[in-house]
Amino acid sequence: MKIRDHIKCIGFPCIDIDMKSYVVPFIEVEAKNIQIFMITESPPNDKADYFYEKGNPFYLQTIVQAFNDAGVKVSNMRDILNKGVYITTAIKCGKKDYTISLETIKNCSMLLEKEVSLFPNIKVFMLMGDVSIKAMNSIWKKQSDKRVIPVGSTYKTRKEKYYYAGKRVFPSYTPTGKNYLIEKAKQRMTTEDIKEVMRLI
Repeated sequence: MKIRDHIKCIGFPCIDIDMKSYVVPFIEVEAKNIQIFMITESPPNDKADYFYEKGNPFYLQTIVQAFNDAGVKVSNMRDILNKGVYITTAIKCGKKDYTISLETIKNCSMLLEKEVSLFPNIKVFMLMGDVSIKAMNSIWKKQSDKRVIPVGSTYKTRKEKYYYAGKRVFPSYTPTGKNYLIEKAKQRMTTEDIKEVMRLI
């Protein structure tokens, strides 16, 4: 299955995104084998850096580093998929500014909700960054009238255990972009979270 055959933005209603960098995962995925659904924040403004692109794109480099630091030896996205991990973004277009509006997050969560529904055997959600947490909380609130991850700093919320419909939910940090290489504390916590998730599976 190719996700982009099932997920499409119609009309591009958001005003604080870079429509030219719109991208949905286009790699072939065996959906039934995916147990870990990892959601980062947004794609890069340069599509060549997107983690499913050919070669050694920048977003792939930091993702691979995060998994390797957690003791999960991978070299590319196919290795990660073979571990039962699917990676996508909460927002399907790159950001114009540092922040993303709640309206945009809500708009794009409709695509993300459909994307999640394509995977029947998810056991764990990894919400990598505030945008991902807000997007999935929006989906879950619509489905069950409650948020799963409480409002608060990630370094505090990640210390607790959360579940939705029997699935474990991890709030964490996004392992993509230049900031990830600089912020050593976030690197350490992200590595710890990936290690714990892989231990569960």
